[in-house]
Amino acid sequence: MPLIELRGVSKTYPGSKRGETVHAVRDVDLAVEEGEIVGVVGYSGAGKSTLVRLINALEPATSGSITVAGTEITTLSERRLQRVRRGIGMIFQQFNLFHSRTVYGNVAYPLVVAGVPRDEQHARVVELLTFVGLTDKAHAHPEQLSGGQKQRVGIARALATGPSILLADEATSALDPETTADVLGLLRKVNRELGVTIIVITHEMDVVRSLADRVVVMEDGRVVEQGPAFDLFTRPQHPTTQRFVRTLIDDVPDGPTTEAIRRHHDGRLVTVSFRDESVSQSAVFAEIIRRGVEFELVHGGIEQVGGRAFGHLTLELRGDPGAVSDAVAAVGALVETTEVA
Repeated sequence: MPLIELRGVSKTYPGSKRGETVHAVRDVDLAVEEGEIVGVVGYSGAGKSTLVRLINALEPATSGSITVAGTEITTLSERRLQRVRRGIGMIFQQFNLFHSRTVYGNVAYPLVVAGVPRDEQHARVVELLTFVGLTDKAHAHPEQLSGGQKQRVGIARALATGPSILLADEATSALDPETTADVLGLLRKVNRELGVTIIVITHEMDVVRSLADRVVVMEDGRVVEQGPAFDLFTRPQHPTTQRFVRTLIDDVPDGPTTEAIRRHHDGRLVTVSFRDESVSQSAVFAEIIRRGVEFELVHGGIEQVGGRAFGHLTLELRGDPGAVSDAVAAVGALVETTEVA
């Protein structure tokens, strides 16, 4: 049984006009296995944050079934829901720290609420501050911390009661790229060393590329595509997924891009797509060089998803026309190629 399972889940709200209904989430089916890191992506208004609030029962579903750790939560009383929520940690874009409390006090707060004895509280807080690398900041207040440090405190606080699930709602959107990389590294550590299942809500495809095992794409409240991260990056099917992937890596050049390339390159243009890790760039280049053909990279790039390379390289090939054609055919036998008109 999945750790989290949604079946036919919808959430509606009354609209601003009389008789109007707003559909925030529409008939969503989703299963999250224990130990996974799942990235949920979508543009503003796609329903991502509402989905998170349904999973941790901060919002009741209008229809459908939600099961968390074997418990169907849609019919539970508030008292029983509180017990379910204790197994779910949450981190936020704006950190949501208590400014009147120190770092130590922020991390200890969930333990105080849960009635954990003081000596056990202390041991747990020290353990978590060591885990997130903030032992030297225990007595600092949030205003004395950087954004990355604040998010580390948020992660430590979310882990205080030992949850099996961590929900991260746009947790890196307020951070610079270097700090984002540090926080994502910490989340990987949480997953790998503590075995915590993580759901990351984001509109940043680079976050998903760096972190997620599996990706769920939402639009207008619906899940429009989902699957292993590498599959979605290399062969996106839905137009929304394709738009997201294009924000991370260039595809085959479009008309205006091709025109710009042509102003400086008059050779034969071919886009080579790497989607199979068994074929390396060096193997492709060797086939071209073997035929005495010159080449130059004029567009595209290669990225890593889950330790596997993918991307598109547009090459200008120059030389004897017959040799160039032979090179294109040889490369096409190895990887997918597209002629650029």
